[in-house]
Amino acid sequence: MSTPPRLEIQSSPGLAEWMHTHALALAFTTYQIGKLFLVGSPGDGRLSFFERTFNRAMGLWSDGETLLMSSLFQIWRFENMLRPDQVHQGYDRLYVPRIGYTTGDLDIHDLGLDARGRVVFANTLFNCLSTLDGRHSFVPLWTPPWISRIVPEDRCHLNGFAMVDGEPGYATVVARSDVSDGWREHRRADGCVVDVRTNDVVATGLAMPHSPRVHDGRLWLLEAGSGRFGAVDLARGTFDPIAFCPGFLRGLAFVGPYAILGTSRHRENRTFEGLPLEDELRARGMQATCGLQVVDTRTGEVLHWLRLEGLVAELYDVAVLPGCRRPMALGFVSDEIQKILHVGPGG
Repeated sequence: MSTPPRLEIQSSPGLAEWMHTHALALAFTTYQIGKLFLVGSPGDGRLSFFERTFNRAMGLWSDGETLLMSSLFQIWRFENMLRPDQVHQGYDRLYVPRIGYTTGDLDIHDLGLDARGRVVFANTLFNCLSTLDGRHSFVPLWTPPWISRIVPEDRCHLNGFAMVDGEPGYATVVARSDVSDGWREHRRADGCVVDVRTNDVVATGLAMPHSPRVHDGRLWLLEAGSGRFGAVDLARGTFDPIAFCPGFLRGLAFVGPYAILGTSRHRENRTFEGLPLEDELRARGMQATCGLQVVDTRTGEVLHWLRLEGLVAELYDVAVLPGCRRPMALGFVSDEIQKILHVGPGG
C-alpha cells in the first residue's frame, strides 16, 4: 500500500524569535487543500500552528481584530472574541466566523475593507473590483477600461488591488485581454498595473503580477511569473525588483521594513510552465519551494523562511496579525462553534 502524502513544515532557526520580537502572528491560505493556517510564536523558541478547513480558501485581509477570507462561493468575516488580557486554551486570539457572505463562485482573489467598512474584492471571473450589498452576489465598483462587458469570463485575470487612503488605488492584471481566458496566451510579459482612479496603465511588461500593496508610500508587488519582489517606480513606469524568491509568488504583507510573501511550487496542469521563473530557477540550479519568505526591503535579503513539503504545493495569500502571540480560529467541522459563546455589553 502506498503511504498517503503528509504535510511537513520546516522553518529557519530564527523565525520564531523574529516573530516574537516583533509581536506578530501570521495567517496564510492554501486553496489546494482548502486550509486557513495560523502561525504564532508563544515565546519558547518554537512556532505554534493552527489550521481550519474552508473549501478553496484564498484571499486574506486583517487588521489584527477582524479577518476576512474568500472561499469557494463565500466571503467569511472573522472577529476576535478575546480581550487583550484574555486567553482561551493558551491562545490569545480566537477568530470566530461571524458573517458569511454567499456570493457564488466568482473566483475571488484579493479582498479587504475600505474606509467605509465595505468589503472590496477582486472579482476575477467577472474582470472587476466589486463590493457587497446584502442582496446581490456582487456589485461592480470598477472595471478595466478595455473590458467591454461584465460577464463570467476570466478575460484579463484581474487578481489583486492595493488600497490608497482607504480606497482601491491600483489593480494588477495578467494581460489586457477582452476575450474569454485570453490572458493565458500572454502570461510571460503582458501583465500590467492600472491606476483605478484614472484608468491609466502605470506599469507594463510584467510576468503575471500579483498582490499589489502600498506600504511606506511605495507601490510594491510580486511578479509571480519571474519570482521577483519589488516596487513600481510610478514616475518612470517601471518595476524595480529587489529580491528573487524561488517559487511562483502570491500573497504579500508588511510589518515595518519587512515584507512577508508566499511562494508556490509548479502546478501539475502546467499553468506555470513557460514563464521566466523556469529559466531563472534553471540558471540558479534551484527548485521552486512552497512557503513564506521574510524579506528586508532595505537590502533585499531573505532573513527567514517557512517551508511546506508534501501535501501542500501552493499558497495564495498571507496576512500579518499584529500584537498577537498565538492565534486560533473556529471552523465548522467540529462542534466547538456551537459551544463557544460571546455575550455583548449588558449581558
